[in-house]
Amino acid sequence: MSELSGVTVVVTRPVHQAEKLCQLIEAAGGKALRFPVIDIRPPEHPQQCQAQLARLAEYDLVIFVSANAVNATMAMLKTPQAWPMTLPVAAVGKATAQAIIKKGLPAPCVAPEPFNSEALLSLPELQTLDGKRILIFRGNGGRELLRDSLCERGAQVDYIECYQRTVPETDIRPLYAAWEQARPGTMPIVVTSNRGLQNLVSMIDKEHHPVLLTSPLMVISERTASLSAKLGFSQVPTVATAANDDAVLAALKTWTKS
Repeated sequence: MSELSGVTVVVTRPVHQAEKLCQLIEAAGGKALRFPVIDIRPPEHPQQCQAQLARLAEYDLVIFVSANAVNATMAMLKTPQAWPMTLPVAAVGKATAQAIIKKGLPAPCVAPEPFNSEALLSLPELQTLDGKRILIFRGNGGRELLRDSLCERGAQVDYIECYQRTVPETDIRPLYAAWEQARPGTMPIVVTSNRGLQNLVSMIDKEHHPVLLTSPLMVISERTASLSAKLGFSQVPTVATAANDDAVLAALKTWTKS
């Protein structure tokens, strides 16, 4: 029997990033219910971003926090040749690194497992940064850990908020219908960021909060697991060992055996 047979998994990743995980779930015998809780949109201040991009040569290192940041940045470049090919590049995760390579940028320095900011900060080349100028590409808002840590190590750090994460206009009815047909606590929800979890809670009406807050969560960080308790989720989430689709699938299979 397939390991996820009979299990409906709610996948909350943005539309353009959800399909690989959905296919993995379906290949394992499960059903993927696509329910995006984040929409990726162009930056709020594109002209400001382009002005910063024109000064790329002034930096000693750039860091991309996500594949979305890579794609949004390259879309704003007037020509691919506008990127200084001698500029060192770092990536927080494997998917981000793959996006960088696909865009023809220099091969990046990549965070080790579990592919997060803490892992990136553990790299030897990021320990002593006196006088270095670093530019971080990210979406609107987000954690300050990376910048704060790099500044403590002597770097001057700037941001380009190259895209916005907004709440999408997702049709909620299929989720409510699936909940009505399922036994309580049998439909795991995959959430891959704190912003996604906050958006999910805001999108569900109060009438359905009891079933939401008793749903099992699959997350990719202890930070999101901690946030779930603050938001009122009653079950301790299953935390994937890394921030990628294969690790999330493995976490789902572990949950089915528990």
